[in-house]
Parts: sequence; C-alpha cells; structure tokens
Amino acid sequence: MTTNDSVQVSVLGLGAMGSALAAALVKAGNTTTVWNRSAGKADNLVAQGAQAAATAGDAVRASRLVIACLLDHASVHEVLDPLAGQLAGRTLINVTTTSPEQSREMAAWAADARIAYLDGGIMAVPPMIGQPGSSILYSGSAAVFDQYKPLLDLWGGSTYFGEDPGLASLYDLALLAGMYVMFAGFMQGAAMVAPAGVTAGAFAVMAAPWQTAMTGAFQGFAAVIDGGDYTVEGQQSLEFSDVALGGILAASADQGISTEVLAMVQRLMQRQIDAGHGKEGFARIIESIKQPR
Repeated sequence: MTTNDSVQVSVLGLGAMGSALAAALVKAGNTTTVWNRSAGKADNLVAQGAQAAATAGDAVRASRLVIACLLDHASVHEVLDPLAGQLAGRTLINVTTTSPEQSREMAAWAADARIAYLDGGIMAVPPMIGQPGSSILYSGSAAVFDQYKPLLDLWGGSTYFGEDPGLASLYDLALLAGMYVMFAGFMQGAAMVAPAGVTAGAFAVMAAPWQTAMTGAFQGFAAVIDGGDYTVEGQQSLEFSDVALGGILAASADQGISTEVLAMVQRLMQRQIDAGHGKEGFARIIESIKQPR
C-alpha cells in the first residue's frame, strides 16, 4: 500500500491509546471500525467518522486488518480466542503491552490459527500519536510490516526489528527501564533540594538540560561495554564514582530523605570493587546487572 491508499481497519480497545490510534486512522481517511468492551467509548470516534461495532466479532468481520490495543496479554486472549476462526486469513497487529515471551506466545497462537501477525511496542503517550517524537517498534511478520508501513507511520516513526515477535517488546521494555530509573533520579534530586525551599519546577529547569547533555555519554559507555575492556583510559573509575556517590548519599541523609535510589547504584558498584575492579570504569556495573546475586 502507499500513503494514498485507504485501508479497512478495525481497532479493538478504546482506552486512551487505542482511541488515539483509531483517531489517527480516521483522520487519514481510512475506513475504521472500532470496538470497546464498555459502551460509550466509541462515541467521539464515531463523531469523527469511525464506525462502531456492537461486538468484537463484528469488528473483526468488518476488516482484513485488525489492531488490538487492549489492557494486557490476558485480555487479548479473552477477546480473541473465541474469534480465532473468524480471524483466520486476516492480519492482526497487536500493540498491547506484553512481555517478550507473551509476544512470542501470541505469535504462535496466531500462526496456529492462520493469522498473519505483527507485534508492536508503543514508545509514546496518547497525545504524541501522529506527532513528532512518537515511535512504534515492531517485530514478527516482515510481510505485514512492509505491506502496512504507510499506515503504521501515521502513528509515529516505525522501526522493524526482525521476525522474532518478542524483539519489539524487549526493546520497548528495555527503553522504559531506562526511563523509569532516569525519572527516579530526577525525583531524588527534587527531594534533595526541597528542604532548601526549591520547588520541583525550579529544579526541573536545571535538571532537564543537564540530563539531556549526559545522554551524550551513552555511546561512549556502549563502546566500552561492547569492547569488553573496562580499563580503557579516560573513564571515571569505580573507586572515584564510589566516593562521589557516597557524598551524594550523605547529603541526601542530611536532608532527611531516602537514599534507596542511590544505594541501589552503590551496591552495583561495590560488587565490582569487592571483586577487585575498582580501578576500572563505571560502565563495569553492567556486569553486576548481568549477573544478579
């Protein structure tokens, strides 16, 4: 298909994300059928030009392409298992948040039912859909990705990771892991300055450009990790980092706040120092993460 082709597509699940996906499809002129378990969720989309289906089965029968954006893996099976026969010969793109193993299990289920399957991980919040910065990760059927890429690009930048249906989910969750730890670090800093009368908003003004600048170090860390040599010159040693982090921990304690976030990082460093690697670079903490106790 090309960007000018209209597609008949059905969207199952009209939470905030499902509704955003469906709205982008409608806006682009695609014949879009929508269904949600609870009534009323489709009203706004119908006003925009979507067609509401009374049942999930009606939605499946309406289109050759079915998008599932449901609560979780269990809900996908709950909705689709009874419809496996009707989905046979159709295409299912599942953008429900699942684990890699759940994505692989869903792909196997689809293959047994003769359903073409593509798994997706959404790296965006609903207001970002169709806007710059929105990114959707895919894995599974290359044929499905190639056929529907113009449609998928309506939601955000589309990246395909290969035939293994669990890879999109793995990348999705790995990226979110980094995000949550980063957010926790911001909360730690905001909590540290709060007793001094500094608002979180004022701290954010300082934190955002600093954190953005620090992401430039990712490629350097990656080169060290991929090379496997943590003794490369120019790195900040674990011993130096341990002293610096100790000062931050002490300052946090002095402010009367939790040190749990930072203590986690210190534990990862200390395991490598205790193993005799204190002179090596900070990137070595990945070895503690890769080999949990």
